[in-house]
Amino acid sequence: MRDDDEHARFERPRRHTKPRTKIRPNYDEADTARVVTIDRGRYTVTLDDAGRTITAMKSRNLGRKGVVVGDRVRVVGDVSGDDGSLARIVEVTPRQTVLRRTADDDDPIERIIVANADQLVIVAALADPPPRAGLIDRCLVAAFDAGMEPLVCLTKSDLGSPDEIIAMFEPLGVRVVVTRQGGDLDAVRDVLRDRVSVLVGHSGVGKSTLVNAVVPDAHRSVSYVNAVTGRGRHTSTSAISLELPFGGWIIDTPGIRSFGLAHVEIDDLIKAFPDLQDVTRDCPRGCLHSATEPECALDIAVADGTLAPERVESFRRILASMNTKDDH
Repeated sequence: MRDDDEHARFERPRRHTKPRTKIRPNYDEADTARVVTIDRGRYTVTLDDAGRTITAMKSRNLGRKGVVVGDRVRVVGDVSGDDGSLARIVEVTPRQTVLRRTADDDDPIERIIVANADQLVIVAALADPPPRAGLIDRCLVAAFDAGMEPLVCLTKSDLGSPDEIIAMFEPLGVRVVVTRQGGDLDAVRDVLRDRVSVLVGHSGVGKSTLVNAVVPDAHRSVSYVNAVTGRGRHTSTSAISLELPFGGWIIDTPGIRSFGLAHVEIDDLIKAFPDLQDVTRDCPRGCLHSATEPECALDIAVADGTLAPERVESFRRILASMNTKDDH
């Protein structure tokens, strides 16, 4: 303090704050795990090395970062799995895929359903309740947008024929498997083996029945279909990831009534079809690639035999589903 500064003595002393360090904790040695289900702020995770299932909470250092079923995480603390033990999730590793949906097409807020799945299994019943092609199309859009391989699983073939639906998706190259009550499930096991698959579909279509059949100790509740409304009753209230006894994982999700696609752009969808994307490079600026667009390059390619008309029609059908309600 200068002796000639008579005001200096009245200055408020500076706060002695501890400088923030730029060094962040290193969790490279932490246990790695897979999030298998979430319940009221508690995360059930399966450790990679021990195969043990433990309970964890989200660490404060993650802030507002969400943790979802399928996430690959690092955990520290009590990983014994004993009664009353609680570990901490301290890091979420980068996600390979993210399956999103919005509440409806006017809702800009995306909701992440699951992470790190490589196959989306769209389960639809052929009867009781009847198949809703609009929902299947919209789920296909979500799968293509997420970079996941789609698969349509048609249940209850003892009540209806699958031929029409199989023909709908053949031009898109989407695989279809068909099951029936009490039937052989070898084809289903083959497409699930060594994959991480997430099941989506209306309530009552047989998702939980399918899960119980391929994972005998899953004990998933099975719903019934209302005879008046034709809709199933929700029995699964949260997503759960289960290890398959023949290799791979399956994620069962609650039944859905709609699949909002507000987050999907046309350019993102067409990337899933490289042959169509190459053709649309010759489209006029701002072309939406629908059947009513003037001078769309897809129409020109069909006319000169470069593209099969069935493939373009099928693509335009799922493209149109992005702007069509699917809950009826």
